[in-house]
Amino acid sequence: MSEPWTSTLTDTQHVVILYVLIVTGLALLASFIRAWTTQHEVSPRYRSAVVARLGVNAVALVSYALILVAFRTGYVSTPEGWVPTESAIETFMLRYADWSITVPLLTIELLAVCAFVGVAVRRTRVIAVVSAFLMIVTGFIGGILVTPVSEALVWGAVSGVFWILLSAILVREVVRSFAKLTSESARLLRYAATALLLGWFVYPIVYVVQLFVEGGEWTTATHVIFSLADICIKVGFGGLVHRVAKLRTAEDVRAGDEIHHESIWISSVKQSDAGQPREVYLAEGASVHDRRSKPPEMSAVAAPMPFDPDDTV
Repeated sequence: MSEPWTSTLTDTQHVVILYVLIVTGLALLASFIRAWTTQHEVSPRYRSAVVARLGVNAVALVSYALILVAFRTGYVSTPEGWVPTESAIETFMLRYADWSITVPLLTIELLAVCAFVGVAVRRTRVIAVVSAFLMIVTGFIGGILVTPVSEALVWGAVSGVFWILLSAILVREVVRSFAKLTSESARLLRYAATALLLGWFVYPIVYVVQLFVEGGEWTTATHVIFSLADICIKVGFGGLVHRVAKLRTAEDVRAGDEIHHESIWISSVKQSDAGQPREVYLAEGASVHDRRSKPPEMSAVAAPMPFDPDDTV
């Protein structure tokens, strides 16, 4: 097994990797800003999808900043090219650290806009998050910690089992949601799930190929592929889920199940009007809070003092 972080890079390869890392970081920054400024476009019912999206972008942005630093310090310029040091492994190890957090968050993001509620939400979310985390951890052991190809293949197979389990859970919940969604919401949800699952398919392919391919060209290709996949999933998929959440919010408003403080527009098409609650409904005999009289000293302070000519200086 040849580790991609041990290959010497040419000047061109070094520049290409540096460029791709910077572009990915900037894309994640733009995605985080957009997610932050548009988080109130969806109702509280789907707010967990927005929180997960913000978490994904924030963690990935910090991770790429660390990867960029590790890449700059992990290679030394020589007449033969950019020679990796012992710390060059961090450029790949940090990616697994990123995925250990962002992949579980991506599952939460998708499940948050599916049409199931109650205990089913909590149970499915826990299973999906645990499966996602174990998928990355076992992949990290096979891709970073072990060197024999046979051991790497074993750990890759274990990671593949969790990948299949996670994909099956997500597909099941998405398909089950179609019957409870409008055709437009179901179509957008299908696009989002497809983007996520197809994006995840890239990583095991790279994992297997790197066991048998080596050289600076492959190291460069690995960084480019991983970075582009991260952009497609963490930026593109996040945008699709946000659109599903907005559309479902608008549909809840039109159905009278939700009141939203601002009108909702998608692609310059108005989906619902703004509204404010006219009345707060409380339980029989309940009140918002117990009324209390203002303490006498507070009343004395608040009351204006009469003017006394003798007080003038």
